[in-house]
Amino acid sequence: MVRIRNLHFGYSRQRPLFQQLDLTLERGHIYGLLGKNGAGKTTLLRNIVGLAFPQAGTCEVLGQPAARRRPAMLADLFFLPEEIYVPAVTAAKFVAQTAGFYPKFDQQALAHYLSEFEVPAQAVLSALSFGQQKKFMIAFALAANTSLLVLDEPTNGLDIPSKAQFRKLMATALTEERCLIVSTHQVRDLESLIDTVLVLHGQRIVLNADLAELGERLTFATVPEAGSADLYAEESMRGAQVIRPNQSGLPGRVDLELLFNGLVGEAPALAAYLSNTQPVHEPAL
Repeated sequence: MVRIRNLHFGYSRQRPLFQQLDLTLERGHIYGLLGKNGAGKTTLLRNIVGLAFPQAGTCEVLGQPAARRRPAMLADLFFLPEEIYVPAVTAAKFVAQTAGFYPKFDQQALAHYLSEFEVPAQAVLSALSFGQQKKFMIAFALAANTSLLVLDEPTNGLDIPSKAQFRKLMATALTEERCLIVSTHQVRDLESLIDTVLVLHGQRIVLNADLAELGERLTFATVPEAGSADLYAEESMRGAQVIRPNQSGLPGRVDLELLFNGLVGEAPALAAYLSNTQPVHEPAL
């Protein structure tokens, strides 16, 4: 679905944002893209959708160079940025004017998503609250039914019930033919949604791993005191939160926030362990 090789990018050549970045994303997955503010998550997404252009290397989407933004690719790709703009028209008119750009657009699915989000179909979009506008655009993005759906900070502006509804609808929208990418700095918003986690740090992807496999490899626990064998540890009000090799063989829950902290904190033991166990994702044929 997405194949990036040796990507170099920077807004100035003196300050590169990515150097020799490689990434392969496949159909049938919901990817969570995590990174600190300023790590380049939005810029990476803009390279994927063809709104930013590599200085070197390649970025292909659906087998085509993303930067060329060919009509066939754009018809099967939807990108929802963090900052959205909605015109002063009704939701129904927006759909009538825009849905035609997406050949697989599903009107019935849109009606279902709007109902679940409690967004009125006849409302003037610009008169809605920001949260309602965001929910409408998420519903439209899902209903476009594109093979690749890219969402940048989609839960910003949503209240807690709406975030739960968002996770539910995203999960139901995934099929074997679709690839969904969600970028966020709100790590806990993704824990029950994604199946693969990507961590962008230090100009490269430091983790591209299946959550189920991570749950088999790692144990996340709160203990009275960290030990020398722990891969990563940080203090909390309840004791030491630690990441350890999973010796039981039984899969457990992955604490994405603790894992993220360990990776961006550059814990050497954790990085070395994951470099030996991280699954390799081959390009889909």
